[in-house]
Amino acid sequence: MPIIVVSGSPRSGTSMMMKMLQAGGVPLFVDGVRKADEDNPIGYYELEQTKSLLKDEDKAWLGEGRGKAVKLVSTLLPGLPNGYFYKVIFMSRHLEEVILSQNKMLRRRGEPVDESGDERIRGMLEKHLAKTKLWIDGQLNFAVVDVPYSQVIADPRGQAQRVSNFLGGNLDVENMASAVDRSLYRNRR
Repeated sequence: MPIIVVSGSPRSGTSMMMKMLQAGGVPLFVDGVRKADEDNPIGYYELEQTKSLLKDEDKAWLGEGRGKAVKLVSTLLPGLPNGYFYKVIFMSRHLEEVILSQNKMLRRRGEPVDESGDERIRGMLEKHLAKTKLWIDGQLNFAVVDVPYSQVIADPRGQAQRVSNFLGGNLDVENMASAVDRSLYRNRR
């Protein structure tokens, strides 16, 4: 049984996809440590233990995720052990929107934001995402579907159907589509 991985850059819609999967009937592999806040009012749907994937040698705990969905920021994907099969839902979003959303979140937390560095950050994200997708393509134990955030907002039902088909076609597509809250699309380019 595969581990379902929802991944992408930060602020790319991974929490929204986790909510959709839950609504569709997929059990989630989360711990609820990180609570909902103004930046993610639906919650983060995270598992703290995943943050150590690149450091920890013992990853046996990941076996508990078979048949469940776990959220991983894209930088952690190389930490996934080879002993499992992964179905990866890779969220993509316009990088201008990712940066805008990240900057707003940093401001709310009282952290400094240097908008003059936005182009540099965009370049770093572009390189990272290209490198990550090349790495994924070389993994024999990965199946991947790319899901654009903007298309989920524009056509929740159509994208829910795509994801359901990718995962075997047994999900409640209507519930998945109804889990998309378009009012949370607050950072547009």
